[in-house]
Amino acid sequence: MKERLSGAGMIAGMVLAWSVYYAVSKYAVAATGSAFAAGFLLRAAALVFLTAQLAVGGGFRDLFRYGRTTLLLILIGVFGFLLDLLANLGYAGGGSLGAGTALLKTDVLMVNLATVVLYRKRLYASDWIGTVVMLIGVLLVLGLDFRSFTLRPTDLFFLLSALCVTVNAFLIKRAQEKRGVATDSISYYNNFVVLMLFALFSGLRGDLGGIGAVQTPGFWALVALGGLAQTCIYFFYYRNLRRYEVWIVKLWLLLMPVVSCVIGVLFLGETMTAQKLIGIAIVLLGAGVILLRNKLHPEAAESKREETSHAV
Repeated sequence: MKERLSGAGMIAGMVLAWSVYYAVSKYAVAATGSAFAAGFLLRAAALVFLTAQLAVGGGFRDLFRYGRTTLLLILIGVFGFLLDLLANLGYAGGGSLGAGTALLKTDVLMVNLATVVLYRKRLYASDWIGTVVMLIGVLLVLGLDFRSFTLRPTDLFFLLSALCVTVNAFLIKRAQEKRGVATDSISYYNNFVVLMLFALFSGLRGDLGGIGAVQTPGFWALVALGGLAQTCIYFFYYRNLRRYEVWIVKLWLLLMPVVSCVIGVLFLGETMTAQKLIGIAIVLLGAGVILLRNKLHPEAAESKREETSHAV
């Protein structure tokens, strides 16, 4: 019972942290007028919190003991940056918000396919049904208008971004399980590499010069909040990846738009529409199907227990 509560708390913390970060990120982009400058500021704030975390936990020495595995850690950061860059290129190419959001969420399906094809894990029909149901609900919550949904060549960037998200998740899990890298070390390397790349691209575009001119009230407090939320994402997301299969973690992240929707209604003056309410109900229905997995397929629970005992 205690383990279940702990697992639920880690999932809830991950979803809440990502939802807060998403809301703050939208605000920061609007205030700076640049996704690159906003990304730089939020990652810089996260670096402060991550540094404090390592200082308290005594993890600084771990950063310099990985040898050639350091290249894998840098690669994780590169993919972390690419997923943002490619999504931005999709929007810059004239892609609609609805189409972009829908295509970015295909990372859930990519992870499922990789789990089955590359990692030889079994997914049941109920797993696929729960995934698709949750995905449909998320698109409704995000306000996608299926009647006006169109695709254009530059929308390929969104699919490439989703692919980077997928690869990044499996690289993180490989670093944890195969290379024995401490979770907080992965976080630090990832954030530092992404920060440097955001700084490079922002500098090349001339976006950093406008940061000092931002007059939005409470902007810097929100940047600090975004940095803290990003730090919490690293803490919860990476630990969940260590504990669960990647496809399970990705499914629970589909709850993020639901939480973001509630935050928007309560604090940002957004409106709760009938479509969003229906979408929330559908997401929860799909989540219910996933939660019933062990009851629908007792052999799955038994197989998981055997894997855990062998690992120990």
